[in-house]
Amino acid sequence: MNGWIGAELRRLRNTVLWSWQGWCSAWRNEKSIRQWSLVNLASAALAFAVPLTGGERALILALGLMILVAELVNTAIEETIDYISTEHDPRAGRAKDAGSAAVAVAAIAGGVAWLVILLG
Repeated sequence: MNGWIGAELRRLRNTVLWSWQGWCSAWRNEKSIRQWSLVNLASAALAFAVPLTGGERALILALGLMILVAELVNTAIEETIDYISTEHDPRAGRAKDAGSAAVAVAAIAGGVAWLVILLG
């Protein structure tokens, strides 16, 4: 039993380290991660400055994090495509565009949530 717990704790430690490495790499290399992080900080500050319910605040914070998730996935797609080939291929362009669109849709969702909360 102790061996199993130790192995699981090592796996958890490795997962945390790899995730942190991924975040740091994206932060260093992707301007958009830094930009969306600043937007998220502003949105979170506003979410705590404006009188919102707990559910409304949770929605705003969660959608902000989903924008970062989408941007990280988009970064992974772009990095993978660039690693596989430097040749121009329409499929690669479509994949990159779809990743970018995912970020845009997540951002629109955050904006819509703010609008509905503030106007409702």
